[in-house]
Amino acid sequence: MERIQRHFVLCLITGLVTILPIGGTILLIVFAERSLSPLIPARFYFPGEGLMVVIALLYLLGLALTSVVGRWIWESVDGGLSRLPGLGILYRTLKQILGFEGSEGALFQRVVYVRDEGTSSTEIGLVTASEGDGEAKHLIVFVPGSPNPSQGRLLRIPASRVDATDWSVDRALKSLFSVGKI
Repeated sequence: MERIQRHFVLCLITGLVTILPIGGTILLIVFAERSLSPLIPARFYFPGEGLMVVIALLYLLGLALTSVVGRWIWESVDGGLSRLPGLGILYRTLKQILGFEGSEGALFQRVVYVRDEGTSSTEIGLVTASEGDGEAKHLIVFVPGSPNPSQGRLLRIPASRVDATDWSVDRALKSLFSVGKI
């Protein structure tokens, strides 16, 4: 019974992580499109206006959050969302899965480069756990795909096959979603 429960939870979380960016974007566009169309006179409205508004709003949000005042406001909102009864647990869990939680409970501990001797290249990897000590030390590393990071591979590899980076998990995920542009 425990095995079935673990399998169910794993599949549920994998599905959530996979659909979250895509589904959230689609819902945001549909919401913006439906909210704007009654407000704009028919002669000025055009299909796809919701998409343009979403892009503009995301840009403005990013611009605001890079300022000192914006970061302070976001920290206040973030703290409030974390304390919400019921929804706070879901919010904290999603932050943890997506790599925005820098605490010990974070899903990804650090970012590494995984060496591929076959092609003489490196890939970005997210360390989830480690086993053993010394030369016997192995890392459990998730190597995400790009541009859909949920489609990746989970490797158990010797620690000697990875190189440390100074990247935060947040930066690595942004880089993956933007196909290396950030």
